Amino acid sequence: MIRHVFTPSVSFSAAPDFGSSRYGFWQTYSKIENGKRVDVKYSPFSHGIFGTAPQGKQGTVSFNVSNNLEMKVNSDRDTTGVRKISLIENLTAGISYNMAADSMNWSNINTSILIKLTKNFNLQASAVFDTYTYQLNEYGNPVRVNIPRWKAGKGLGRLSSTGTSFSYTFSNDTFKKKSKNNTKETETSTNETPIDNNTENTENRENESQEKTEDSGLEMKDGYMVWNVPWSLSVNYSINYGYGTFNKKKMEYNGKITQNLSFSGRIQPTKNWSFNFSASYDFDAKKIAYMNCGITRDMHCWTMSANFIPVGPYKSYNFHISVKSSLLSDLKWDKSGNSYDRLKWY
Repeated sequence: MIRHVFTPSVSFSAAPDFGSSRYGFWQTYSKIENGKRVDVKYSPFSHGIFGTAPQGKQGTVSFNVSNNLEMKVNSDRDTTGVRKISLIENLTAGISYNMAADSMNWSNINTSILIKLTKNFNLQASAVFDTYTYQLNEYGNPVRVNIPRWKAGKGLGRLSSTGTSFSYTFSNDTFKKKSKNNTKETETSTNETPIDNNTENTENRENESQEKTEDSGLEMKDGYMVWNVPWSLSVNYSINYGYGTFNKKKMEYNGKITQNLSFSGRIQPTKNWSFNFSASYDFDAKKIAYMNCGITRDMHCWTMSANFIPVGPYKSYNFHISVKSSLLSDLKWDKSGNSYDRLKWY
């Protein structure tokens, strides 16, 4: 079975023209441009904490629709015998009409979608559709004109911007679920071993357990130390579509796609050593645009760190060693260098 829930809504909002001089939010001053006097409106509150009031009358009617699509299938995983699957968690679209405006009464069409791909991962995207056409002004620059696209025979709206992004982090806990079966097998095997009633063996076991508790950082398994290395890797990816250059033949903006990929990670092979890095990839240049690597070493009373940028125009390194105590904060040594040190400025 498939269930579709459609929820429409209509709202109305109104506001006076705060650009009028009687409200005091906006003022005017005159300047000379190309030998002509031009009056410019400005607001003394525009750079304040709360900003300023908008100009123009508003009598806006907003139309919004929301959709939800689910499917129910037979399944033996649930006691009820059925399982719900979310096809589209939420799909919304909205447009508004300003009855008090002299022109450009229609707003852009704003849409958004939310899809549950897995239990812990959702895909969310939003898009804006332009509802008006463009023409060239006296200077040859594109300007938006008061002609809706449906009156010009260009459809209801044109996609002007959209995009989505997602990120995921891998770590030691990510793959622990797969090793649960192995741990259960080892537990059952240890439980099946016969119990030795010899007092000497029991005393030896107590001594070993005391040694384990003294060093809480070491984990023992079958008499061997387990090498536990904490690590994490985060990946972030985003893709966006927007207006690029203006095509004067079609009188439309050309679309432009921009992508960004960044990743960062950290690994701690021992208790005192730690390595971390972060980088980003440039899809236009097809190479790594930026990378930063760092190494830290805890030497009990001392600490040491080194950071370096191996690629890109900002190649540099920085080395630091100092005493941990705040009383001896001046006891330190720093060494740094960058690619600009080799430039001759004369």
